[in-house]
Amino acid sequence: MALIHNPLRRRLAEGGLALGFGVQHLRGSATGMIAAATGFDWLFIDMEHGAMSVQDAAQIAVAALGQGITPIVRICKDALHEGTRCLDNGAMGVVVPHVDSAEEAAAVARAYRFPPLGERSWGGPPFAYGLGAVDPAVAQAELNAEILVAVMIETPQAVAQAEAIAAVPGVDVLMFGTSDLTASMGIPGQIGHPDVRAAYARVGAACAAHGKVMGMGGVYDQLVAPDYIRLGARFILGGNDHGFVMSGAQARAAFLRGLA
Repeated sequence: MALIHNPLRRRLAEGGLALGFGVQHLRGSATGMIAAATGFDWLFIDMEHGAMSVQDAAQIAVAALGQGITPIVRICKDALHEGTRCLDNGAMGVVVPHVDSAEEAAAVARAYRFPPLGERSWGGPPFAYGLGAVDPAVAQAELNAEILVAVMIETPQAVAQAEAIAAVPGVDVLMFGTSDLTASMGIPGQIGHPDVRAAYARVGAACAAHGKVMGMGGVYDQLVAPDYIRLGARFILGGNDHGFVMSGAQARAAFLRGLA
């Protein structure tokens, strides 16, 4: 059975912006279809802040494989095993939050790459092959090349270690968790603060030097976001499901009440 390729990796390899649709509350099989139909490229299935089980994440991910959108899960930092279970059951990438050092980044990369690149366990034909019979040696090599691994930069310590983190083999993306970064800097919510801009510049330079991609989460401001994209951010979280629903619902209610 042929591997279902990861279109997100193709978009990033071509130098384009890859827009993520955050999933915290949606659970249905149409989640990926909704995201694709509205112009997004990947799902950010949030198991860190959403009330999401591995079962929930897997059902959304399996459906997304055939909907033209890449399912990516964010797990809790100390639950790397949940990421491997999701990868076995439909996900095509994992985001790990609060990675502050090259040593932590290397542990993440080992968890999600098969030998000889890492320590991921082989559990039989994964959903990425439609559960069809595969040659394990071929499949493991192909999956090592297709799976996307992102670590989140959310503290000044992580920013200071950006060069070392970006140099870790097997890490594809250094993604800012901008809200947590501002909190750890003592400037909560100030996403356009000069220190945050300096952090983006530093991490962007490290990514460029090591052939990695910079990611951006928590920045939806029309004035600030373009600056960080110009600094190199291309793996972009565009918002989440409840934010999109609330924004659309508020606009519709205001329109209808304005007709009275």
